[in-house]
Amino acid sequence: MIDWIVWVAVGLGLLIMEMLLPGVFMMWLGLAAIGAGLLTFGFGFQFAAQVISFGILTVISLAIGLRLRRPLLEVMHTEKDGLVGRRATALVFEGRDGRVRLGDTDWAARVPPDLDPPDPGARMKVERVDGTTLIVRPDL
Repeated sequence: MIDWIVWVAVGLGLLIMEMLLPGVFMMWLGLAAIGAGLLTFGFGFQFAAQVISFGILTVISLAIGLRLRRPLLEVMHTEKDGLVGRRATALVFEGRDGRVRLGDTDWAARVPPDLDPPDPGARMKVERVDGTTLIVRPDL
């Protein structure tokens, strides 16, 4: 009648391993083992029933663990997202293509087809990013 003690001890051992090793997997197995030990203690299960109860409790505990896990971010933010909306200064433009200064860096830039090229020193605003080229509009 010490089967339940073995299950609880194994469960506690798995919980201790969880604290010492990275990850969140052993905890769910440890809780299932402790649960199987308590069921064995309460109902006097034979070995086959103990293994089945451990298996069922493992599936349940892992399902709960996956449910509680924080969802992954839906949108992946990239460095270029931080450039949209920032203000830049026009340096030189030939036609629609040119260069702007944003912070302490010069960037390749382009104005949309509906706009005239800006004069050097004009205040611009980043509308979007196309590869490594900033699409800019005059900052009004």
